[in-house]
Amino acid sequence: MLWITRSHVHVDRVACPWLITRFVDSEAEFMFVPSNQIEQVVIETGAIPFDAPGVELGHVDGRCSFESILHKYGLKEAGLLRLAKIVHAADIPDEIDKDPIARGLEAMASGFSLRYPEDTENLAHQFDLYDALYAWCRLEVVKNR
Repeated sequence: MLWITRSHVHVDRVACPWLITRFVDSEAEFMFVPSNQIEQVVIETGAIPFDAPGVELGHVDGRCSFESILHKYGLKEAGLLRLAKIVHAADIPDEIDKDPIARGLEAMASGFSLRYPEDTENLAHQFDLYDALYAWCRLEVVKNR
């Protein structure tokens, strides 16, 4: 399937493609366009929008987009839920201190954006980071039971 979000990816717009690719749609293709073009491109292509204003897989009911994807697709694995707390805190400026890992994730996202300003290349490099963070989350959940 084709998925679309705003260009200039950051925390949630990297975490979501990682989540989609790993747990929802292994054949996913992603488009990144300016926010004001999303609606038109969705009409033209049928792409599934995420992390954009007013979309189902966006910031809804206090959830960040990553959490909205978890909710829609019924993903409830404990490691993913722990990762969701980190992503949420890192993505919402007023909540960044609600998780001890959030400031680090936000800093990494900023650094990757500086090194790789092209969105697709940025994702390619950050997926390893999310794989590692997810592995850590799974271990943390087991250790804290």
